[in-house]
Amino acid sequence: MKKIKITVSGGLGRMGSLLIKKTLRDKNLLLESVTEQKEIKKNKIHYKKNSIDSLKNTNVIIDFTRPNCTSEILKIATKLKKKIIIGTTGFNKKQQSEIIRASKKIAILQSGNMSLGINLLQYLSGILSKKILKEYEMEIHDAHHKMKIDYPSGTALMLGDAVAKGKGRNLDQIKGNIFLNKIGKGKAGKINFFIKRKGKIPGTHSVIFQTPKETIELKHISKSRDLFADGAINAAKWLANKKPGLYNMHDVLKIR
Repeated sequence: MKKIKITVSGGLGRMGSLLIKKTLRDKNLLLESVTEQKEIKKNKIHYKKNSIDSLKNTNVIIDFTRPNCTSEILKIATKLKKKIIIGTTGFNKKQQSEIIRASKKIAILQSGNMSLGINLLQYLSGILSKKILKEYEMEIHDAHHKMKIDYPSGTALMLGDAVAKGKGRNLDQIKGNIFLNKIGKGKAGKINFFIKRKGKIPGTHSVIFQTPKETIELKHISKSRDLFADGAINAAKWLANKKPGLYNMHDVLKIR
């Protein structure tokens, strides 16, 4: 079997470093290149800047960086017709539109969270939201380590989107209050977000429906970043032979 050539973008980051290790250990993958903000050599790896030269021989780029960096990679990948796994979150509307346009020309798999458990949670949240009565208050709880910049997280927005779609709405229409590291009262009839950014939490997320009489909670606890890296590696293998389009982990896991 021919090995799939992988580029890891943001190789010095937490996820990037983990993805490099897992790519090197996988007999079906070849680490073609690693990119960073500046060109350096470290631990026998040559970190290059994002460029046509650093991406021209790869099959799939795995990107866990920041939105501006992803946009830079996207332009080069589109020109070279390279496939991309996007695990970066925090895109604005213009940047997300760029991703959608690029998917007309190249295969892109974008997900705010690559784990099987979170994607199952998202799927179940949509089903429950569709069946639950409107009297129930809706909350998304999102806890991450203190170094995570964006909030709500991509995962929390995925879950919020599923709950909103279950109600036949889009998230922008029924997004309520967002509380960061504090307790507050959410808006009635809206999806309210309660965010925690403390310590070294890999990621804990809950979808809660409640009335004064009862609480229904769907919860996922990430115990290690390996969970996300494994999902991204599996997604890269899946995407390697796909035609242009915008995919997500539900496509990989066949949960529709």
